[in-house]
Amino acid sequence: MSEREDVVLTRDVNVITVPDGNTTTLNKGEIVTIHQALGNSYTVVTEHGSMVRIANTDADALGKEHHQLHTLVSDTDSEAVENNCWEVMKTVYDPEIPVNIVDLGLVYYCNVRPSVKDEALNDVNVIMTLTAPGCGMGPVIQGDVEKCIRALPGVNSVNVEVVLDPPWSREMMSEVAQLQLGLY
Repeated sequence: MSEREDVVLTRDVNVITVPDGNTTTLNKGEIVTIHQALGNSYTVVTEHGSMVRIANTDADALGKEHHQLHTLVSDTDSEAVENNCWEVMKTVYDPEIPVNIVDLGLVYYCNVRPSVKDEALNDVNVIMTLTAPGCGMGPVIQGDVEKCIRALPGVNSVNVEVVLDPPWSREMMSEVAQLQLGLY
């Protein structure tokens, strides 16, 4: 979503402040401006100029419909699950940057292996980074990745590790991301 939209909150809603990642509540009747509506959340700016993130599950507070994410394939073999992992990670966005974390180059590694506990299921290991080492939204983004992968069929366990070495740089972004941000 590139067009800004002012909306009045229809109910109290829990939010995460950007960029520090703290939780707070906005009250029914407050006016917010939708800054970004991508992936599983909305980034809004409050009347006081604070930027916060509202979960997709709370879209009704913005007068929007909760949108369900779909799985591209229902197969549960390791290869299909890995493909699904990459696709759902493309629905995770940094709330300040209108590019998904895969195209931003934040995901270094995704490995899917049959689970030792149940061969019909898979264990997923993801290694990712952040755009800045002290990013307060890091745990939130990490949690988003874990949650969206855990919801896939055929997944037994998920481990998402955030590393800072090698450090992220603009060169890690895809050409699509660079074009979107006007850097290419």
